[in-house]
Amino acid sequence: MREVLGILVCVQAVGGGVSAVLDGSRSWFIQRHVVPEALQVPVSVAMLVVGLALLWSSRKRAS
Repeated sequence: MREVLGILVCVQAVGGGVSAVLDGSRSWFIQRHVVPEALQVPVSVAMLVVGLALLWSSRKRAS
């Protein structure tokens, strides 16, 4: 379950960050709808860190 959540958070983070930097329009990425425009890139970075931590912890737990 952690692995799926980690992948989902990573996809949202990378996609939302790219969308915020390149496009500037609304999209289906959650942070684009919830977070103020000025904070979208930092929130995307934080979400990526959380997603990678979830993936790392699930991998460490499996081995």
